[in-house]
Amino acid sequence: MTSQSKACSYALATALLWSTIATAFKLTLDYLDPWQLVFWSVLTSTLLLGSIVLLQGKGKLLVRQARESFWLYAALGVLNPFLYHIFLFGAYELLPAQQAQALNYSWPVALSLLAVPMLGKKLSRKDILCCLTAYLGVLIISTRGQLQSLDFGSPTGVILALASTLAWAVYWIFNTRLKGDPLVSLLICFLLGMPWIIAATAIASDFHPGSIEGLAGAAYIGVIEMGIAYILWLKALKLAENTAEVSNISYLSPFLSLFFIANILQESIHPTTYIGLVMIVVAVVLQQRKSATVKDRSSDVSGTAVEQG
Repeated sequence: MTSQSKACSYALATALLWSTIATAFKLTLDYLDPWQLVFWSVLTSTLLLGSIVLLQGKGKLLVRQARESFWLYAALGVLNPFLYHIFLFGAYELLPAQQAQALNYSWPVALSLLAVPMLGKKLSRKDILCCLTAYLGVLIISTRGQLQSLDFGSPTGVILALASTLAWAVYWIFNTRLKGDPLVSLLICFLLGMPWIIAATAIASDFHPGSIEGLAGAAYIGVIEMGIAYILWLKALKLAENTAEVSNISYLSPFLSLFFIANILQESIHPTTYIGLVMIVVAVVLQQRKSATVKDRSSDVSGTAVEQG
């Protein structure tokens, strides 16, 4: 098997893992509120990432990288895991999973727009057309095609979903300033974001997991969305001879996700979800062919997402 074939295999495995996340979010939010879900999932991921970094003998590297860019890491920790995930989980609590996950995939468009004031980039006519196409897709999904009435169902949910894309985009713009091991960088962000999560959860909710189902769901999200998927994606990018080919595999994820949403959550997928999602993904792919300002969720944490849901 060639290096590119291995890279594509890792990318496909990552896309499959990502495709389960929207369903996991929605199921777990039946047992935990967004604050509790952020706390338990990030705690799980931090323990996992910390164990991996220490087992790889990167403890000294962790300290060195943290010292070199402490304040940048501190700011990034507020954006991700804290703000990004609280916005995202809040959106999933208020919106159908099919809407929340589709809106979340518009984040590369937000990235392109924010790169203008933050990085001094210029938008070409093609960039502008792609952005307009993507956000028309967002509008179609948000209103379920009711463009004339602009009935958003849950305006707060839509605002939170779009806020998550902004938080993620700003996170990746500043992330480009970091040098060093990306897994170590992610762990530092999580470590420095954790105090904010603890404080917010103590004020807005509590730390009681409620049930074993809620704790299991949070652990799954922490291990898969914030951990394993990101590690697999880093492996895919490292092995890739053609990064664009590998990156495009990630866009299988939102469509595969609709399969789980329909069959596990029993949501009836609205035709406008497919239409809007295709518009968003096509716009993003066309824009990224022209230029890659920063790494896409293709470099996701979460995933992770690399979320990434």
